[in-house]
Amino acid sequence: MRLVVYEGLSRSPTVLFNEKVLCGLGRGIASTGRLDQKAVDCAISALTRYRALSVQAGADKIHAIATAAAREAENGDDFINRANEALGVEVHVLSGREEAFYAAMGVNCGFPDPDGISGDLGGGSLELVDIHGEEFGSGITVPLGGLRLQEMADGSVRKARKIAREVLGEIDFLEDGNKRTFYAVGGTWRSLARLHIGYSDHPLHVTHNYEMSATQAKKFCKLVARSELDSIPGIETVSANRRQLLPFGAIVLDELVARMKPRNIVISALGVREGYLYSLLDEDTRKLDPLIVACEELSRLRSRSPQHAYELAEWTGRAFEVFGVNETKYESRLRVAACLLADIGWRAHPEYRGEQSLNIISNAAFIGVDHPGRAYLALANYYRHEGLRDASLSPSIHQLANKRIAWRARVLGAFLRVAYQYSASMPGKTARIKFSKQTRKRYTLDIPEELDTLLGERPGRRLRQLAKLLEVEINVRIC
Repeated sequence: MRLVVYEGLSRSPTVLFNEKVLCGLGRGIASTGRLDQKAVDCAISALTRYRALSVQAGADKIHAIATAAAREAENGDDFINRANEALGVEVHVLSGREEAFYAAMGVNCGFPDPDGISGDLGGGSLELVDIHGEEFGSGITVPLGGLRLQEMADGSVRKARKIAREVLGEIDFLEDGNKRTFYAVGGTWRSLARLHIGYSDHPLHVTHNYEMSATQAKKFCKLVARSELDSIPGIETVSANRRQLLPFGAIVLDELVARMKPRNIVISALGVREGYLYSLLDEDTRKLDPLIVACEELSRLRSRSPQHAYELAEWTGRAFEVFGVNETKYESRLRVAACLLADIGWRAHPEYRGEQSLNIISNAAFIGVDHPGRAYLALANYYRHEGLRDASLSPSIHQLANKRIAWRARVLGAFLRVAYQYSASMPGKTARIKFSKQTRKRYTLDIPEELDTLLGERPGRRLRQLAKLLEVEINVRIC
């Protein structure tokens, strides 16, 4: 049972309050066909509290959805009647197809232009659906949820593998996922990713958009399924309540990878809940970039001038073109996002602005950005504050970014350092100073005559740093 209170209905929703209670509603259904009474009482108690918390938080509306356990149990209707009374609203019991659809919508919410197969692993079922952008396959629900599989296999990992292999072997469309992405949704798989992050000493402990190759995933799943969990490095990052289901979640993922043969596995922190909210948005809002929307919001909350941040995005885009710093669509998007975030650390002590900005950005609850992209955003803003040196920068951040990404982040940081010397973090000036190319290695920074009083030793020094980085000559020209 989970309650999430959002600040509002948005392309990049901000969580105000989040609480979960693991009641185990799916436990026992395979053998008895009924929801366990103790689990039901736990759930109703949680829902009663959730209603009070929603009122306390000022929620305008409560959306309540139930999945496989309530849908399939003999006493599911009785439970839903009690849940309706506890919440004061009608609980929408999702069909298997609806559950798969909303899980796919959650992936669509969290990733730009997803292409692959999503799998939402809950306690009672696994929902699979083919995704290509906003075009979805019909989807399918199979009884391979962690609790149910554990029960059907009598707790035997070997039996569980046989069951998973048989069930998944009958799903023909999994073969269409060959060399595409498998989007893993659900708490058990997020816990598996959290364990792999600790096991592999990955420097960023953010599960959303965490990526494993198919080979990495299969090797690790086999390790989890056959080992004593307490012996695996990083197990302390997984809650005790989740640990018992890890081997069964690992088996299902291992068998999925063997059947589908994907290019990679990407973890999604967004699932049915976020997919349901995403479906409530109008078409124009759904088309917005979730990363840019989130960065715009952070800029409005923390920057001295959000308008200046937009000007920086346009100015650096033109500057990159002049100097021949080629960008892919992916890199251009990251540059715009980094500019929107360029001033969020200004209230910190000057000696810690770079470090604080890096930490806030790398660990922010952003969606629509992978881990190398987070490194770009964080590094660009670190360099903007700290200069172009790496002396005080943890080497772990460079594990996330390849050389191309890291170099472009440094170049952007250098341009931002120049821009802020002329703008004083306020709008209206940056757009009036422009770079122009004279020869292959010679460039000028053209400044209007009425702004020549902004020239000085400090902006000159930062311009020389930029020129050195780009291995060119840059002179100032008063126009």
